[in-house]
Amino acid sequence: MTPISVTIPQAMSMTGLGRSSIYRLFQEKKLTPRKAGKRTLILTSEISDYINSLPTAA
Repeated sequence: MTPISVTIPQAMSMTGLGRSSIYRLFQEKKLTPRKAGKRTLILTSEISDYINSLPTAA
């Protein structure tokens, strides 16, 4: 079963991006952090949409 949301370390593992890059994407409003208590979650659909929007390598 695919999760609907992941934590920041899981998002880093999924995307290959570092923690600073994930937080920069929050600041640029490209990803929306969601809070569940102290835990920060990111929707996997938003991560997929962001990665799919990146330009392809030449």
